[in-house]
Amino acid sequence: MENFDLLQFDIVDFIDVFLVAILLYYLYRLVRGTVAINIFLGIIIIYFVWRLTAYLNMDMLHSIFDGFMKVGIIALIVVFQPEIRKFLLMVGSTNIRSKGKWFGKMRFLKSEVPTGMDLDAILGACSKMSTTYTGALIVLERNNNLDFLTSSGDEMNIAVTQPIIESIFFKNSPLHDGAIIISNNIIKATRVILPVSNERNIPQRFGLRHRAAIGITEKTDALALVVSEETGQISYIKNGEFNMFDSIVQLKDMIKEDLS
Repeated sequence: MENFDLLQFDIVDFIDVFLVAILLYYLYRLVRGTVAINIFLGIIIIYFVWRLTAYLNMDMLHSIFDGFMKVGIIALIVVFQPEIRKFLLMVGSTNIRSKGKWFGKMRFLKSEVPTGMDLDAILGACSKMSTTYTGALIVLERNNNLDFLTSSGDEMNIAVTQPIIESIFFKNSPLHDGAIIISNNIIKATRVILPVSNERNIPQRFGLRHRAAIGITEKTDALALVVSEETGQISYIKNGEFNMFDSIVQLKDMIKEDLS
């Protein structure tokens, strides 16, 4: 391995390092908050040790790490299967291919809630429906485009307001079955049929709404809010897991952070 020469570090090398940093950051965003994050960090450490042993000509140790790196891709595919699926879905989503919004979609430099998502209206509707035991399933779109699901329901283009959400899930409303998808503070579709999770460790007290919320957040990076028709409890689901909170204020902060 040739020695690294700072004098030969040109603009191409800078672009190379910059793009690798972006890729690593986005991969981190995919696994952040999941059990895979520790595995991801471990792989990064092993990679740098592998490169360091080659640079220092530590042949025996390098051969061990080299063998691990050659067969490690198979283990990566198995361990990171859900995250790889999310990444490929993000790359192939229609809103990335259109209008050249690759960097806008990755949002690696943004920290605010995108497009002014009206969380007060969404959570206000959830709180009101909770008191009346009105079942609801709300999906918040993030990086992964969910247009492939809208055809299963009724496509809409309605600005998010609390009365609109409550009227959609009103028990006598023809739109109350299924989920609604919210993107850019617009209700894209109602009565959407979501993929249902087949995990056996989900408690029996949770019905199809919760299983559908788990299913869509397992397969994409979307967030889901569920209001139980039986208990009135509000559930927040991300990455196929329930996220606990003590108050609506805390829930709002959690969603705001996850959307940023």
